[in-house]
Amino acid sequence: MTRRTDWAEYASSAAPPERGSSGPDGRHDDSDDGGHGTWEAVPDHDTRDRGGRGRRRRGSKRQPSGEDGGASPSSRAEEEPPPGDPVERARAICLRLLTGTPRTRKQLADALRKREIPDEAAEEVLSRFEEVGLIDDGAFADAWVESRHHGRGLARRALARELRTKGVDSALIDEAVSQLDAEQEEATARDLVARKLRATRGLDRDKRLRRLAGMLARKGYPEGMALRVVRQALEEEGEDTEFLEDEGF
Repeated sequence: MTRRTDWAEYASSAAPPERGSSGPDGRHDDSDDGGHGTWEAVPDHDTRDRGGRGRRRRGSKRQPSGEDGGASPSSRAEEEPPPGDPVERARAICLRLLTGTPRTRKQLADALRKREIPDEAAEEVLSRFEEVGLIDDGAFADAWVESRHHGRGLARRALARELRTKGVDSALIDEAVSQLDAEQEEATARDLVARKLRATRGLDRDKRLRRLAGMLARKGYPEGMALRVVRQALEEEGEDTEFLEDEGF
């Protein structure tokens, strides 16, 4: 029979993290790339795309001013510059990682450190990306809370734990999880129990209680709220739950 001392066991494992569903898309503006990958201004008759091959043809008199031969922004994000240019390497790495998936500053910093980018170059690129909005830990945290609460039913405690592992500042975490209040949390807990309730029919009431309460515990719901929601759900199905108070539930 489940007692309060079992709650830590229920809450010991949280749902696996998922990727955020919104945030910077990793796209960038060539007008701000410090002159890399831009075409020099030439008359119209010299800039025509001959046969869909661009101007990188053998014998061409005019060459693109960029080092990458006029490659598209997406291809530049996929290819790292030579090792001799740590800033450009850091920039390309971050663009590639941000393409399609928002990330926190810490996640990007860890990736740059793993690739042995010097701290000074990494700091320069990360700060610049924050300035232009490609890195926004506050927006990341807000989107994470919205997605994970509505998609997985996670409570504030579990959401805060996940955001901490991603390096989000405590103040930003508090602000993000404050989107959820106790009433909204309890309403979500009731929905979760209602969906799971049918699968527990046929089990004895103790097993139903443990299974339902354990599910809520793993999603970060407080012990008191979880047990109250489960008791009410069982009572609505005709289960006798008066014994729970005597047994310490």
